[in-house]
Formats: sequence, C-alpha cells, structure tokens
Amino acid sequence: MHISSLIHKLFELGAVKFGQFTLKSGVVSPFYIDLRLTISNPKLLVGIAEAMYDKVRKNPIDLVCGVPYTALPFATAISIQHNIPMVLCRKEKKAYGTGKQVEGIFLPDQKCLLIEDVITSGQSIFETIVPLQEVGLAVTDIVVLVDREQGGKQFVESKGFRIHSICTITTIIQELLQEGKVNQEMADSVFAFIRRNQTYV
Repeated sequence: MHISSLIHKLFELGAVKFGQFTLKSGVVSPFYIDLRLTISNPKLLVGIAEAMYDKVRKNPIDLVCGVPYTALPFATAISIQHNIPMVLCRKEKKAYGTGKQVEGIFLPDQKCLLIEDVITSGQSIFETIVPLQEVGLAVTDIVVLVDREQGGKQFVESKGFRIHSICTITTIIQELLQEGKVNQEMADSVFAFIRRNQTYV
C-alpha cells in the first residue's frame, strides 16, 4: 500500500485525529494517533503490516514481537503473511504458571524484529526490548508506523538501535494539507506543538 493511500485510510478511519487531546503525559496535543481502530479494518491492517515488512525485508529476521498492546495485531499480521514466528512480551511477568514474561518458542541469539505503533519519547520501546534481551534474543531494529517527531527516534537510536518509521506526523500533515483534509492553521498548530514538545535534546 502506497504511503499516501495509507495516510488517507488512517484519516478516514479516524485513527488520525485533530483537535485538543490530553496525552498520557498530561500535555495537550492538537493531534492524536489512535491505531487501535485498525483492528476493525482487516484490509488496512494487512496493508500496514506489509508497509512495515517492506521497510526491513532485507534484514535477517528470525522472530517478530509487537510492543503491547496496539502493535500486537501488526506483528501477528507480519508473522502470518511471511511465515515468521512470533514471540509475545508481557507487560509484567506472570505471578503464576510458568512465570514467563516472554512467551513463545525461541533460541538464544535469534534476531527479533520489534514492531511499534507510535513513537513519542521512545521509553515504552525499552519496556519490551529489555525482557527480550534478558532471555537472550538479539534486538537491533524497530519498525514504527508513525513517528510523532518529538525525539523518540533520536533517543532510541542513541542507545544503538535502528528505527524504521513508515510515516512521520510531518508526512501525514503535508499529505492531508495537500488534499484539503486539514487547513494551514491546523498544520501550523501541529508543527508548533512538535517544536515545543521535544523529549530528547
């Protein structure tokens, strides 16, 4: 799926919204990316998975793992479409049963591609990378659908990892502005917000 087509489909679905939204950090943002909605559109979900896989298809990949929870369907779609085994990383270790945090079948030093939906500060990515590394998996590359361009990419890459983003908020705004889906005032508001809210300096 072409990136411009993907952007329009996300906008039409309501996965890209403009207005006033309070983020988890408490900051009020003029835009919100809600990719949970994509699970209700299987065709779009597969299109996203293919765009992600295309970014890294030349890389050696033994396993895929989605950052919980929104990226799990993307990782599942890549796993099924390309016959790549998947592992699942829980947010917390189970206090019962096997007590595992990383579920699935894997071997030490296997290369695990990490899938993320949106990157803002990049902190949540490490909540998944660390448990994967603790069980001996090799994580070097992370594919992200949307980079909010607030410093997360720079932060993660400063730790020695590679971020591959399908689109940035700038790409999204420019495409929607060109097609008359957002006006210049909204675009300026988004760009000003990004400049004011950098998480990595």
